[in-house]
Amino acid sequence: MTDRPTTDRPNTEWSLDREIVIARVYAASRDRVFAAWTDPAAVGQWFGPEGYVCTVHEMDAREGGRWRFDFVGPDGTLYTNRVEYLQVEPGRLLVFDHGNDIDDDPTRFRVTVTFDEQSDGKTVLTLRQIHPTVEQRNAGVGFGAVELGLQTLAKLDAYLGQ
Repeated sequence: MTDRPTTDRPNTEWSLDREIVIARVYAASRDRVFAAWTDPAAVGQWFGPEGYVCTVHEMDAREGGRWRFDFVGPDGTLYTNRVEYLQVEPGRLLVFDHGNDIDDDPTRFRVTVTFDEQSDGKTVLTLRQIHPTVEQRNAGVGFGAVELGLQTLAKLDAYLGQ
């Protein structure tokens, strides 16, 4: 099945055994939720799990653009990150590859974030990760990717409520 975004990299067909999906409903317009994902001043305030600090080095949220940021974990560990935007539809969709801030990172994975507006004006955000291998996906789940992702989306809710 190839009804999802693909790339020239191997193993990018959409496959449930390599996928992590989380979702949340926000009491905010989809344009406002989308803006929180694409404004460097905003994203640095909420992005990342509880106890992590996000420092944005650069963000160009357009197709072909790049977002570089660091996380510092509660134990002081530094995690470098690089996002390369593949598809950007304002207020609707972000598709990007996410990995370490190095060239040709073999552990990077594809992320699709959709922003769907409900009839009551709330926004359903769905975040899908597709990993290059089942083993990498399972390692992410084992590390706590689902719980940490849910914490990140909760921090976005708190940011939007300000």
